[in-house]
Amino acid sequence: MFETILDEEERGQVGIGTLIVFIAMVLVAAIAAGVLINTAGFLQTQAEATGQESTSQVSDRLQIVSQSGEFNQTTNNMTNLSFVVAQSPGSDNIDLNETSVELIGADGQTTFKMADEGNATIDIFTNDNLDVVLTDNSERAEIKLLLSDPIDSSDEIGYVLKEGDSLAVTFTTPSGASTTAEIRVPSTVVDESVRL
Repeated sequence: MFETILDEEERGQVGIGTLIVFIAMVLVAAIAAGVLINTAGFLQTQAEATGQESTSQVSDRLQIVSQSGEFNQTTNNMTNLSFVVAQSPGSDNIDLNETSVELIGADGQTTFKMADEGNATIDIFTNDNLDVVLTDNSERAEIKLLLSDPIDSSDEIGYVLKEGDSLAVTFTTPSGASTTAEIRVPSTVVDESVRL
């Protein structure tokens, strides 16, 4: 079964050949392991980034505390909408200037970023700073949207909302999280200030 090698030089050559094959196998395994470690590190980094973005899209949203509006008896339509908002639980800081607003109703669709338009005003009344970033769950901000202005139409959105009309208002934060409020104007409005 085993062949006896009597010549000492032949025995050394067999050992060197085996050593070369063994070293080659170790090198191939090391290169393969390096490729696998690099790929695993890349996938881990990508998974962490995707997880953080997904978490932000779910949690970094606005929570609407209350909503109201002002009704003009002369023009028979809503002049502005007012929303009191806060951070939803577990969210990071939310820059309201970078938040976009979308209005969808019978008068069509309008989308704008709050910082880009003069028809949206932001007032954080629980924050001593003058910025418009919600940094804490206890902070509240009032967002006013000027739908129509009978005196000066330069800053208005130009959206007509009459008695009995409905409107969907969607706030989308910079991270992509959305909050939608459904506005329904009563069929008969008797007061200038309307709780919606």
